[in-house]
Amino acid sequence: MGSFRQFKIIGCTALALSFTLPFAVHAQLEVGAAAPAFTIDAALGGNAFAFSLNDALQKGPVVLYFYPAAFTKGCTIEAHDFAEATDEYRKHGATVLGVSADGLAKLKEFSVSACQGKFAVGADPEAKVINAYDAQMAFKPDMANRVSYVITPDQKIYYHYSSMSPDNHVANTMAAVKEWAAKNK
Repeated sequence: MGSFRQFKIIGCTALALSFTLPFAVHAQLEVGAAAPAFTIDAALGGNAFAFSLNDALQKGPVVLYFYPAAFTKGCTIEAHDFAEATDEYRKHGATVLGVSADGLAKLKEFSVSACQGKFAVGADPEAKVINAYDAQMAFKPDMANRVSYVITPDQKIYYHYSSMSPDNHVANTMAAVKEWAAKNK
């Protein structure tokens, strides 16, 4: 009877680990790593254009944030927060770009309503940029996880943050942008 109980405990522990391990081992690109270059279809204020990371980095750092889906509660909150902070990012030379696996038509609407025409959102329906930045959801790899990066003009990852809560992405990336700007006056 004792060995059956031990087997049951070990089996349950292994099963529990099998569900949690894929989530625990997922990591973003590390600070100091090269930021993969990309050009993506994007929308700003309802207008489509091609967003080039390399072009944006010529103006200053880029705050690149990934979010699961436009018009969902958390993503709308996060977009509003980034919209409210966009002018402050610009004071420090930073450009903001949000990226999801949504299509461009949906993001044209989202760029007007949730983003308030303040910053661009990129359409990555094939998850190429999402995968390049190791920002895919562990349990749904065709969608983005909520991950934020600050990328410096030398094309390096300066800061990264991951949390499914939208609450601290703006505050944390803003602090990183301000820190970088102070060091690079």
